[in-house]
Amino acid sequence: MKVLHLISQDSGGAGRAALRLHKALLEQNIESLMLVQNKTTDLPSVIRLANTKPQKIMEKLRPALATLPLMLYPKRHKDIFSPNTLSNKTLIKKINEIKPDIIHIHWINNGFLNIKDLTKINIPMIWSLHDANAYTGGCHYVASTCVGVKNHCNRCPLLNSNFKYDISYWTFKAKKETYKKLNLTINGLSRWITNCAKESTLLKDKKIINLPNPIDTEIFKPMNKDIAKEILGLNKTKKNITFGAINATQIDRKGYNELITAIKKIKHKNIRLIIFGSSHGETIENIETIYMGHLNDDITLKLIYNASDVFIVPSLAENLSNAIMESLSCGTPVVAFNIGGNNDMIDHKINGYLAKSYDVDDLANGIDWVLENDCGDNARQKALKFDSTVIAKQYIKQYQNIISNKKS
Repeated sequence: MKVLHLISQDSGGAGRAALRLHKALLEQNIESLMLVQNKTTDLPSVIRLANTKPQKIMEKLRPALATLPLMLYPKRHKDIFSPNTLSNKTLIKKINEIKPDIIHIHWINNGFLNIKDLTKINIPMIWSLHDANAYTGGCHYVASTCVGVKNHCNRCPLLNSNFKYDISYWTFKAKKETYKKLNLTINGLSRWITNCAKESTLLKDKKIINLPNPIDTEIFKPMNKDIAKEILGLNKTKKNITFGAINATQIDRKGYNELITAIKKIKHKNIRLIIFGSSHGETIENIETIYMGHLNDDITLKLIYNASDVFIVPSLAENLSNAIMESLSCGTPVVAFNIGGNNDMIDHKINGYLAKSYDVDDLANGIDWVLENDCGDNARQKALKFDSTVIAKQYIKQYQNIISNKKS
């Protein structure tokens, strides 16, 4: 069985999750390949699409060209929006050359793939939903003020649009027409996004399953906290509260402002705040704050999780967080809002704390509770349910079912 993963890049949240699944499949002796627009790993089984000089030039231009239609909306929200307007004939040609038995779609934006192009491929497909984009007219999370996505996107609040036939309308229409023609199985990575897909206009008629991302529990595993602190040069007398995300302090939905407010409310005072994913941010009076910048390797992440007494995920929108899974696997409890897929991994007051949705006071309560209660062993035990070997076997079974159904 030959599995081909399609993803814009092998880095970032979705990219790292897809790469972990790819590696787990290789460990199970499955012929797995990843086809990407932006390659950072040196694995030969991860294939960069661009080979020729013109293709490499186009590779650089694609992300910008793909967002050109957004210039029509100068007052749009700063968060990501993918219009799905740019075709990629090179990608389709490469897929047909590889001739996989099944295509596993992940995060395919930044001009990497146009949904319409998938009609040119007669291969069964499974699409893992890393965010909401597959069932929307271009956004990656659905704004609370949105009413269009339940029927047909238009007047998109993220575009700050009051026009019915805006780019969200036409993107939604293109997806609706295309999905009808595809042999496509939808995989909701969390129970929450699985239910969102089942309730969506675009995907409700497709077969929808729920399989999570895997985690390598041999990489992310507990180690002596004092040793981890010593390696990182951290004073051992303080409790470490950690927060990390891509562009942690720049994107509102990551919850940085909520985190800062909660930290100011907690009872514990002999604490240190560690933030990775950004190099700067607010300094809280009398609280040591360390900004670690962007981290790209698992070893440093493992050290930080192990040096932490609690990991905070204050996100206002979340699917199946890599960071939560990584922290739990290292035996570090997590505090997060009870939203999205967080309750797939966090069991309230067992391996962490699920704060009431968007309730900053309860987020502070959760931090205090974890600092007073030892639940690190429970955190590790929960993570073992997502171990890469266990999850890879579940994916292999689904691939086989999808391929068999095509042949029958």
